[in-house]
Amino acid sequence: MRVFKFGGASVKDADAVRNVASIVRLFEGEKLGVVVSAMGKTTNAMERIVDALWKREEAEFKNLVEERRQFHEAILDDLFESKEAQIFHEISSEFDKLSAMYESNVPDNYDFEYDQIVSLGEVISTRIVDAYLNEQGVRSRWADARQLIRTDHSYREAEVNWDKTETLFGQRFMPHFETFDVQITQGFIGHTAEGLTTTLGREGSDYTAGILAFCCNAKDVTIWKDVPGMLNADPKWFDNTIKLDSISFKEAIELSYYGASVIHPKTVKPLQNKQIPLFVKSFIEPEAEGTVIQSSTSNDHLIPSFIFKMNQVLFSITPKDFSFLVEKNLSDIFDRLSKANAKINLMQNSALNFSILLDEEKVNVDEMIKLFEDAYHIKFNTGLELVTIRHYDQPTIDRVTVEKEVLLEQKTRETARLIVKQK
Repeated sequence: MRVFKFGGASVKDADAVRNVASIVRLFEGEKLGVVVSAMGKTTNAMERIVDALWKREEAEFKNLVEERRQFHEAILDDLFESKEAQIFHEISSEFDKLSAMYESNVPDNYDFEYDQIVSLGEVISTRIVDAYLNEQGVRSRWADARQLIRTDHSYREAEVNWDKTETLFGQRFMPHFETFDVQITQGFIGHTAEGLTTTLGREGSDYTAGILAFCCNAKDVTIWKDVPGMLNADPKWFDNTIKLDSISFKEAIELSYYGASVIHPKTVKPLQNKQIPLFVKSFIEPEAEGTVIQSSTSNDHLIPSFIFKMNQVLFSITPKDFSFLVEKNLSDIFDRLSKANAKINLMQNSALNFSILLDEEKVNVDEMIKLFEDAYHIKFNTGLELVTIRHYDQPTIDRVTVEKEVLLEQKTRETARLIVKQK
């Protein structure tokens, strides 16, 4: 059995769904577990629906739900000849239930409501893809991740119960391959022991593919994207990118940790544990080679990789009593950062200062100052960039620091990290 994952861009409209079907047909005769994301920008739209429900903005809520209904109905109209097809009734029913949430729900837990609503994007997209595959003669089955992936109650960032999830896939998923060639399931979604819907974190559909492959001992995993494979940099920020033909699980984990956006950070580890190869391939050119991620580290050092994090803010924290920064201070600082749910991209300390780098859009500078002002002086710089270079040399560092001032630099044998700003 092989696992395929198709993201939102690969099912963004009717033509994209047809392309998914054409890729699936290339593997006729093989058993496929297919993970599908919400269509296009539906997750963003669903997040706005949650906000409208939470703020009790009835007109906004209804308008947003209707807009998503029309978006999906237009795709259905393009894919299916008759509006009497069962899939029209199924999708209409999903949106009717979503509309009814405004009257039936008085929300008191934002994260819980988020998971119940945002997850519907994947439920709807997978129903449409499954129906279209069957219409095209593919023996496909819709599999509900809300009955397969067991998690805890950490809504929006649920942790997987691996033992129970493996058991559920063995009981509720694998036996159906005796009848069906393809099973379509949702990325990003899980469920609690009580059957309440959870999600695995934003962009978690890749992770679902890793979970599915691990639990079902898949032959391999392919993530289908709109790029030819893993590139050594994001084309938005870097000219003359190079495709990485083959890298190791270790390298992929490192790149994901530092912020490479091609693969979700949690995806690779379960595949590494069972030595299941991961391919990143283009849904535009499905027969091209792409990138393979596997055990061997022999190619990792051949091409430097660049990861850019823009719009960063650097905080420098100093004890007011001018004492040295010792374990007690650091413990207190980390406790305060934990309360603020701060996600640190880089940190460094000296005798008197502790510096941290955060995403500017995820932090409130005034709140950070208030958080520390009783015991610490705090300074900050905004509008910075964090550049990470794997397998660097001096020419690669020189290349990314042209007309930039380097505020902080860290190096290990394999990785250089620089905080820079425009001169």
